[in-house]
Amino acid sequence: MSLINKYNIPGPRYTSYPTVPFWDEQHFSTHAWKNTVIRSFQESNATEGISIYIHLPFCESLCTFCACHKRITKQHSVELPYVETVLKEWKLYVEMFRNHGGELPRIKELHLGGGTPTFFSPENLEYLLKGIFESAIIAENPEFSFEGHPNNTTKKHLQTLYNLGFRRCSFGVQDYDPKVQKAINRIQPFEAVEKVTAWARAIGYESISHDLVFGLPFQTWETMEKTIHRTLELKPDRLAFYSYAHVPWIKGVGQRGFDENDLPSGEEKRKLYEKGKELLQELGYFEVGMDHFSLEHDSLYQSMNKKTIHRNFMGYSSSKTQMMIGLGMSAISDSWYAFAQNEKTVEEYQKRVEAGEIPVFKGHILNDEDLIIRQHILNIMCHLETTWDENNFLPEMKNALMHLEEMEKDGLVKLTENSIKITEEGRAFTRNVAMTFDLRMLRNKPETRIFSMTI
Repeated sequence: MSLINKYNIPGPRYTSYPTVPFWDEQHFSTHAWKNTVIRSFQESNATEGISIYIHLPFCESLCTFCACHKRITKQHSVELPYVETVLKEWKLYVEMFRNHGGELPRIKELHLGGGTPTFFSPENLEYLLKGIFESAIIAENPEFSFEGHPNNTTKKHLQTLYNLGFRRCSFGVQDYDPKVQKAINRIQPFEAVEKVTAWARAIGYESISHDLVFGLPFQTWETMEKTIHRTLELKPDRLAFYSYAHVPWIKGVGQRGFDENDLPSGEEKRKLYEKGKELLQELGYFEVGMDHFSLEHDSLYQSMNKKTIHRNFMGYSSSKTQMMIGLGMSAISDSWYAFAQNEKTVEEYQKRVEAGEIPVFKGHILNDEDLIIRQHILNIMCHLETTWDENNFLPEMKNALMHLEEMEKDGLVKLTENSIKITEEGRAFTRNVAMTFDLRMLRNKPETRIFSMTI
């Protein structure tokens, strides 16, 4: 049996531990969440600062590969009311910070995600960000980034955000093949990506990223190879090379815009990744984590070498903060000691904020065991290794080591008495390695499929 067939099973992407399906919602409360936020703020604001993720959910059309929380509309009148609500939500957090220590939050990292952030006009984005910054201190060498759609990102968007301190932008490319683009309802010519990349470079952005996705309907190595070569004509500083997460049972009609038979098989999908990775490395890119590549000068590669790379709900980051506040509909926050997710509909989110409530509706308070496992999984996802001693070894981890012995026989990991390290061949199975430490999932194996395939 091939390693693909053996290990291609449903599994989390581990932007958190515990993963969302295994949160203990029964023992979560907004009051407990606020207590962890205050604790984390007092511990880390003066030294690390905080991160902010702002979810801007609106899109003019539905991309059928997308698993994000979004609202499809062409009515741009929704922009300003939504911005006003986000600013009111931010004010609720700032008041909490000021009431427990008096400090203003120091923003180290800020990311605009979606949805389509560039759905919003440059003027409304400026109004939003200036409103955030009015009640905060900007940390030294902040990392501000945003996601842009190549079809609607204007030069004014790029200049406005640059003037506000943004130095990194990412553009969703996915694939340049016309047949693939039609299947995923994401029609964008190479020229659109070329134009926004050139604008960003000329304005002075230090890190430009393109997102590519493998495993999409009708993809073949021949079409993927062309997409990679076209991408390399523009030489982005970093690349996200994601595996398509096919989860139509969660995301509904959006991901049923094509037949499952149109998707590459496990072996075909693996070929797309392996050959894509080989080509990217030949062209000067270094693999970072499990699904990112960057040029040597980029901060993501530098943080990997320095072992300062971090992973959270925004993905991989070259800077780490203990606390991340998620603002906006469906945004997830992380105080390190707890996770909390905002209401998933625009209407309910706005209703809660207008009532003066922090609009979280579910979450998880981490116990001591969770914190130990979280660190191990974070080490695996970021550094491809982890170690343990009597202070961070749990009895149930012995079961994980038994599974890892099988992986060692397959050449995926190297084990010592107190450590594990993923081999070069094992990189593609990083999620599988992390799963062996996932005690909450091992104890409560899902009866139905809730995650995408690991490969």
